[in-house]
Order: sequence, then structure tokens, then C-alpha cells
Amino acid sequence: MGCYCELSTMDKLEKMFAMQAALNKRMGVDIVNLTEQEKIKWILNYARAVQQETSELVDSVPWKWWAKYQKFDEQNARVELIDLFHFLIAIAQVLGMSAGDVFDIYCKKNSINHRRQEDGYAVKDKDDSRGI
Repeated sequence: MGCYCELSTMDKLEKMFAMQAALNKRMGVDIVNLTEQEKIKWILNYARAVQQETSELVDSVPWKWWAKYQKFDEQNARVELIDLFHFLIAIAQVLGMSAGDVFDIYCKKNSINHRRQEDGYAVKDKDDSRGI
């Protein structure tokens, strides 16, 4: 596939989405024209993979405060983080989201999170993210 270091940040995210779509297709997962049941299946499959990769990331850091033998494996933590990106992008694609959609919604949600912090986030407003 090659390196795309000369691309802008948004171009890089779009390229990651394209690369993930190609990988999914190569593995026999065609997310175009999925039925609702197929979407549910793939969201669950990918969400489970996210859980597993998160566990593998946790295992890269010494989380057992009672154990003295553990070592921080930063290189592996980085690889596990990238595995998470693979599956998160795949979930976004199943949901019909583009790189631009992810960026736009991230920006909106980030703004809400900042507002929550400014307001002290003392009360959960279930509707503050509904307009995203």
C-alpha cells in the first residue's frame, strides 16, 4: 500500500477508510447494500474485536498493581491501538459513515464534551448529543 506521509491529515483519514474498505473486501466482507440484520451482525463482530483489542492494549501495560514482574510494552501498545483503528473504521463503514462524517461528528461531540466540562457536567442531558 505504501506510505502517504505527504497527504494532509484529512486525506490520511480518507486513505485509512479506503484501505480498510479494501481489506474488508479482501476478507469477504462487502459492506455495500447490507441488510439491517447483516449490519447488526458486523457491528457486533467488530465491536467484539474492539473489546478484544482493548484487552490486548491493556495487557501491554503493567496494570496488575500487585505484580512486580510486569513490563510496559509500548511497541505492542501502539500496534494494539492501530488494531483498534482498523475495527473502529470498519464499524463506521458499516454504519455508512465516511471519513468526513467521522471528522464532522467528532468535532460536534468534542464541542459538547467541552461544554459539559464548562458546565461542571453535574447533570446528564440525554438529549445534548441527539442533534449530531
